[in-house]
Formats: sequence, C-alpha cells, structure tokens
Amino acid sequence: MSNQSLPSFIWSVADLLRGDFKQSEYGKVILPFTVLRRLDCVLAPTKAAVLKEHDVKTKAGLNPEPFLLRKSGQGFFNTSQLDMKKLMGDQDHIGSNLFTYIQAFSPAVRDIFERFDFFTQVERLTKNGLLYQIAEKFANIDLHPDTVSNAEMGLVFEELIRKFSEISNETAGEHFTPREVIRLMVNLLFIEDDEVLSKPGVVRTIYDPTAGTGGMLSIAGEYLDEHNPEARLTMFGQELNDESYAICKADMLIKGQNVANIIAGNTLSDDGLPHKKFDYMLSNPPFGVEWKKVEKEIRKEHEQQGYNGRFGPGLPRVSDGSLLFLLHLISKMRPVAEGGSRFGIVLNGSPLFTGGAGSGESEIRRYVLENDLLEAIIGLPTDMFYNTGISTYVWILSNRKPKARQGKVQLIDASAMWQKMRKSLGSKRKELSDEHIATITKLFGRFKEAKQDGRPISRIFRNDEFGYRTITVERPERDAKGKIVLGTKGKLKGKPQPDSSLRDTENVPLCEKIDAYFAREVIPHAPDAWIDAEKTKVGYEIPFNRHFYVFQPPRALAEIDAELKGVTDRILTMIGGLSK
Repeated sequence: MSNQSLPSFIWSVADLLRGDFKQSEYGKVILPFTVLRRLDCVLAPTKAAVLKEHDVKTKAGLNPEPFLLRKSGQGFFNTSQLDMKKLMGDQDHIGSNLFTYIQAFSPAVRDIFERFDFFTQVERLTKNGLLYQIAEKFANIDLHPDTVSNAEMGLVFEELIRKFSEISNETAGEHFTPREVIRLMVNLLFIEDDEVLSKPGVVRTIYDPTAGTGGMLSIAGEYLDEHNPEARLTMFGQELNDESYAICKADMLIKGQNVANIIAGNTLSDDGLPHKKFDYMLSNPPFGVEWKKVEKEIRKEHEQQGYNGRFGPGLPRVSDGSLLFLLHLISKMRPVAEGGSRFGIVLNGSPLFTGGAGSGESEIRRYVLENDLLEAIIGLPTDMFYNTGISTYVWILSNRKPKARQGKVQLIDASAMWQKMRKSLGSKRKELSDEHIATITKLFGRFKEAKQDGRPISRIFRNDEFGYRTITVERPERDAKGKIVLGTKGKLKGKPQPDSSLRDTENVPLCEKIDAYFAREVIPHAPDAWIDAEKTKVGYEIPFNRHFYVFQPPRALAEIDAELKGVTDRILTMIGGLSK
C-alpha cells in the first residue's frame, strides 16, 4: 500500500465510528491506534529477545530497563507477551488485554497514551461494541519501518492530524505547518552553515517551542541526514495540545531521539526547558491568538525579572501573543562565545507594524533591530496554510550574522512564487515548488538586491531605516482676540500654553535630524508650532509591502476616452437592434 493511500485507509475506520462518535471525536480513536500499531510493528523484530532478557534480569534481581532498551534497539520497549495480532485471539477480553499490553510499555510510551486519554476512548468503544472491530482493522495494517519509512510515517501523521484538525474546527494553523514551508525554513536556517555541518561527527541541537506533531524537527533532521549522514541533530520541543504532543513524542521515539527532551505544557507560562540554549530553532506559533489565560504569569516575569527573564523588551497587546514566542526564542539563543544561534519563525503581518512608538510591539522590534538580530524576512504567498488564507512571513534571526549582513536586514518578496495545488486542502490552495524553494534560498544566500520581471523581489536595508522618532507638535492656545495664552504656573509659566485640540504628531526617520525635518515639514504650515521634547519616542516598524510597491502610471486620458466611446457605441448599437 502506498503512503498516499495509507492515511485514507486508516481514516476508513471512521465508517465504523459513525453514529456512536461525533465527527470531531474520530481522531481521538484513530490517532492513538495508529501510534500503537506503529510501535507494535517497530518492536516486532526484537520482541522475543526483549522478553527473554526481561526474564533473565528480573530473576537476577536487576533493574531490567537499560538492558531492555539495548535489546529492543529503540528508545522504548514492551514486556508483555501480547502484541496486536495476539490481542485478536481473545475477543471476549480485548479491553482488559489491551490495557495490560499498553501498561507493559516503558514509561515514555505509557505517557503518550495517557496524553491521548486513550483508555477513555477504549471504554467508549467497548460500551458500543466496537473495540474488537477497530483493533482488528489496525492489526491488519502493516506499519513496519521496512514497509513505511520514518519519513512516510511522518506524512501519515501529518495527513491524519490535518483531517482531525479540519473536522474539529481547531484554531487556524495550531497543529502543523505545510512541509514545503518547513523545508524552506530549514534551508534558510542551515545554508550559511553548510561547511560546518558537513564535518564528520558534528552534533547540533534544534528546538521548537510550538512543536505540534514534530514536523519541523523531523524535516530538519531529514535535511541534515541527507547532507551529512554522520551528523547528529538532537531535538528538543514543547507542545501545549496533548494529542499533538503525544504524536510528536511517538515520532521522536521512533526516530531514536531522547523523548525526555519533548515537554508538555504552555511554553509562555511554563518554560519546560529553563536555562537551556540551542544552536537552531524553528517555530510556527498560532496566529493572532490571545494570551489572556497566561497574562498573570507573563506580566509577573516581565515586571520582576526584566531582561533577566524572557520578556524584558516589552509585551504585545493581549489579543496577539506571536511576539512573545519571538522573545522566548531570543532568550534561548546560545551565546555568541559558545557558537551563537539562528532561528526561523512564521508570523502573520501584524508583528511587522502593529503598535506605535513606545508600544510593546514597537519596543520588541526596537530590541531586535538595535541588537542586530534580524537577518531577513520572507513574505510568503497567501493561502499557504490549511486553516487560514492570510499573508504570512518567515523571520530569520541570528546573533552570529556573517560580516556582510551585520547592521542590515534583507526583505524577500516571495508572494508571487507559488503553484496551484491539484486539490485544495482546507484553506490551502497554493504551494511552493522545489524550484520556488531553491530560488528563495538562493536569494537569501547571495544577499543581494534582485528583480524579477522588472519588480523588486530582494531588498537590503540598514537596521536604522526601520526606525523613527515620534515627535509631539504643539501649537499655542489663543484667546477670543487671537492673542497667545501664556501659562501662569509651573514649568509653563510665562510660556505659550499648548492647545490640546491643535496637538499633532509627526514621525521623523531615525536617520534624519529632527530640527531639519521640523523646519522643512512643519514650520512652513504652522510658524507658531514647537516640539515638546519630553514626549518624543523612538519607534520601529517594518512596512514590508511598501518596500515592494511598484507605481503603475495611469493610462493616458485619450486611451480611456477611446475605450469609453467604444463601449458607448456598442450599447447604442444593441439598443438600436432592440427597437427594430
């Protein structure tokens, strides 16, 4: 069976569930059974040796766990005489035997099924007389690694979780990222380190604070394995959604990773890997999701720990926590003296420009740019994600920029680089081809300005070109006769009293002197105006689309007139025909 038809074959189990389970509950049965069958198949070749070793070591009074791990050749084992095929031999006791079988797995695997809340579903299946039929379906699927590779199994997981997410109406993009987007991000992450990563025996760490089902970690591992089979990428992650966490952990287990590095919980309120730093990081945090539930913990860390914590530079508005994940990743960067870090994060358009000077968003952008952490932003096409059609952007940050990039930011407009999918998947109608990924990777790697069909697609700016000062322009209050009102006390005593109704603000580019701007842009229109210097604030925004706008001159008036005349003549001809 091809890996394309495998997800639909597994999903056919839904036919058995229809009526007794809601559509949104199908995944709660199908996903854990898929994982169970996969682990069952993976352990099959060493099953007999593990059982024998368990018997020997237990009789000798030794802790059998390290020996069993060695015998299984995996990061997990099972000490039950049962397997899924044998479970089918005792239909009357399928429920209790299944429980016994799962409890015989090593602790890391048991945790997976607990996170799935699997036994609740087993009880429901038993009550509805469905457990044996469902278990039999899965027992007859061959998910052995010789039949379905780790990479193919990853695709199966992705397809199943996508289906589950769609019919459950989950928050947009919460569980997974399209594989071609991850491949692009991984390319951008590793391209500047190809020489280092090609050395024999190199070991690097990678982290995803919104790990989902583990897709980003898996594809990063595949990339490195293709380029250097002797390299080792140690994977770390944290995931809030229990089912996604369970799948991610199962996938990491099968790949031989240490699943203790995969943490459950909310990354923002409870960092599961405190004080840990990483070489590389990837993340696709949920778009536009509010952080009100964890506001108390985050504000406490911001106020009490400042820059010693994760959120020192500032806090974005509660309605969108995207930039909190950006700050979290910055806090996880390995110090430059220890080799530094690079990371990629997918964000919507809001973090580019939301919030004026002095706001939390602007202060976060200011911190990123003034500390020269931003390497590039790549604008992706719309309709790239399964559950949302909005514009998205990949930010690449590093604290070890190559010399040529220092003090600069590259913007790449890849919004026109897409091909239509043969079949839409939810909101996802477009995809990046291998050629598109290669083109974007080259644009990033060359670090040069470029055009395509006369339109800019790569531009380079100095960091300070995104900065500005917001100045407050005051004008005097005047009495009924038009005479300027002077202050009578305090610091305004004897000075013109500002009229709040005439107050205005101006944004002055950081690279321009305020006095020169004021003399040129304000004084000619308001000779009595002045600047309240105490209210001046520094702000940063990245108006991405503005930098790629190409002015299209309007058509000549004569051409428009001729076109209108042609339309009018056709209408008159049609009316004339009707009147005959």
